[in-house]
Order: sequence, then structure tokens, then C-alpha cells
Amino acid sequence: MSEYSFFNSIQGYIKNASNSTSVPSRVANVLMQPKNEIIVHFPVVLDSGDTKIFKGYRIQHNNIMGPYKGGMRYHPSVCLDDVKALGMMMTFKSALMDIPFGGAKGGVKFSPKNYSKSEVGRITREFTVALGNNIGPSYDIPAPDVGTNARIMSIMMDQYRRTQANLKTHYQQAVVTGKTISCGGSLGREQATAKGLVHCILLWAKDNDFDMEGKTAIIQGFGNVGSNAAKLLSKLGVSIKAVGDHTGYVYNKEGFNVHSLMKHVVSTGGVAQYKNSAPIKKGEFFALDCDILIPAALENQITALEAPNVKAKLIAEGANGPISPEAEEILLQKNISILPDILANSGGVTVSYFEWTQNLRCEKWDVKKVNSKLESLMKQAYQKTVNIQKTEGIKCMRTAAYAVAMKYLSSSMLERME
Repeated sequence: MSEYSFFNSIQGYIKNASNSTSVPSRVANVLMQPKNEIIVHFPVVLDSGDTKIFKGYRIQHNNIMGPYKGGMRYHPSVCLDDVKALGMMMTFKSALMDIPFGGAKGGVKFSPKNYSKSEVGRITREFTVALGNNIGPSYDIPAPDVGTNARIMSIMMDQYRRTQANLKTHYQQAVVTGKTISCGGSLGREQATAKGLVHCILLWAKDNDFDMEGKTAIIQGFGNVGSNAAKLLSKLGVSIKAVGDHTGYVYNKEGFNVHSLMKHVVSTGGVAQYKNSAPIKKGEFFALDCDILIPAALENQITALEAPNVKAKLIAEGANGPISPEAEEILLQKNISILPDILANSGGVTVSYFEWTQNLRCEKWDVKKVNSKLESLMKQAYQKTVNIQKTEGIKCMRTAAYAVAMKYLSSSMLERME
């Protein structure tokens, strides 16, 4: 088996979408590579007094539809090819959702849990200084991702503002999204990705006469997306019978009390050793009988090894790239439906757009307005994906979603090409 490359996988999806539509190859060729690859090294003084050099990345893939937009990841696995892949995905997510953003991604290669809260704050400030004018409210707008949160975004925004003239502070506030509410964040942003995911699940359920009441789900990853998805699904009558994260996997055939599990994760740092649960292995987790499987952790979690044992009827991708291309072929042959990442988890970037808009306009929307607008855009994107899948005879929703975005990007790009 060849070594997995996330970047090559995303390039493959773009090729498939291009081949499934009338989009010229020259458009696909432009979208195959990012415009800018930024790598910075910056020193940070640790609590011990020692100075450590950290490595940070920012990939700016495409900005033809608007400012670069994408998360900042703090994780030891952060590398150039992965952030290139994630930046490419963001371009297509924004196009699919019909919002005026391009695509970007970045991060710092380290594990936040190995550093104090003040050290993570200083790492964030020095990273922001190192990026300099490579980010800005009308140029490149970071957001939270794996290992980062609203507090970190607020620190990044504050550091950016310190480097700018003391004018148009509301405009400078829009340099990042996913901030805390008191620092200019949007109501509804915390649950946005999970809400968008559940909207897609409900739309799929309606199309497939799938009654949610009494169904079962398993969720890999119990951070922001996984935990909020569990909470929302529980309210719909879905039993969450297994969860997993970096600390391990746990199972309860009767289903978890999600609120109790969330408290356990806050107090202990993970799902392991939760009361009234049995520990299971990763392979056993993916092989469980269930109706819905939500991978909401990292990429390449369901490979050709796990795919033959998956028994779910629906996989909804809360994470980016959790299924390898080889695994997807196996799953499709088993008639397992897949709601692809660029559609299913695009609620985050959508509400980030709402937050950015509110900052620029000096407005504050109530949560009802945010959730209503999110639901409307998720429905539109889902329907466009389903429609092109039928009209173009595309076999899977992933290729269809990329095709919708490809057509949108292509029309704009071709109008500007000689």
C-alpha cells in the first residue's frame, strides 16, 4: 500500500470534479496548487526562562472569490502538505456555500497540552507577529481549528490590533473569526459546524425516509464538533453509544448521557474512563453496529483497513478528510452514504462569514438570525450537490460537491482569463 498523502487526495478530488463537468483543465490546473506558501520560525520565551523556536505555516490557496479564509491548527502533526490540502478544501467549501471567501489554512507544529496557558498565549502572539501583513481583515482571515479555540483567536486579534494604527478598530477586529463573544465573536459560532452537520444529516434523512427517532450513532472526536453534534443528535432521539478521542474509545450499548460525558471530558481532558462505559479499541469502534458514524477528529482515520468492517448506513464527515480515497471506494460499494466534509462541516466557515460581516458593519445579530441564515445556506448547498449528482450522473456526493464549487470558481476565473 502506498504512503497516504492528504494533499494528493484533495488534488484527486479536484481532478474527478473537473472530469465530471465541462470545466476546462486549465481551471483545474490553477486550483491544484496554492498561490502562497508561508513558513515562519519564531522564538518564544517559556515559563522556565528558556527560549524555544517554533515553526508556523500559512497556506493561501486561492482568493478569486474574496479574502483568504481558513483555520489555524496547533498540533504536532502540522506539516506543509497537510495545510496545503486543507487550504485547497477551504476554497471549495467557500465556493460551495456561495460565500465571498477564498481558501487558506495554517498552524504551528506543537502540542498545546504540553505547554501552560500563558505559554500558548505567547506562542500565539509571536506567531501573529511573525505572520505580519500576511493576515488582515480584507486579505487573509484565520479561524479556530484543531488545538485552537475562541480565546486563542481573541489573542491573535489583539496582537494584530497592537501592530496597526489606532483607527477603524472594528475593522481590525475582523482579522480573525471564531473569537469570544466579548471580543467581537458571533452568537451561534461555537455550535455552527455541528449544526451545519446535523442539518445535512436531517436533509439526507428526509431524502432517504430515515426516521431519526431511535437511531444510534458513534462519534470519533469529542471536541467542539463531536460533542455539539452528540448533543444535537440526542435531542432528536438518537442514541450515542460509542465515542472516541485521543485518550481512547468507550462504549455503552444503552447510550451515553451526553451532558454528563461532556462534563467528564472538561474535568479529565478526554473520554477515557468515563463511568458506565466499557473501553474498546479503535478497530472495534469502527466495526460497531450503528446507523450514523461521525468522524470528527483528524484526517485519514478510516482507511482500507477499517472500511470493510464499517456497518453504518450513513457517514457524516465532521472532520476534514477522515476517509481515505481507497476506503471511500469500499464504503460506496457497500452502499454506505457519505456526506462529504466540504459540505457537511461547512457550517463553521459560514458562520465565520456572518461574524466577519457583523464586525465590518458594527452589528450584533441575535442567535435566531444566525441559525436561520445558516440553515438556509446549508439547505441550498445540499440541494445543489444532490441536483448536480443527478443531472451529471455523478456516483458520489463528494465529487458532486466539488463539482458545484468547481463550476462556481470556473465561471469567475474564465471571465478574467485571456
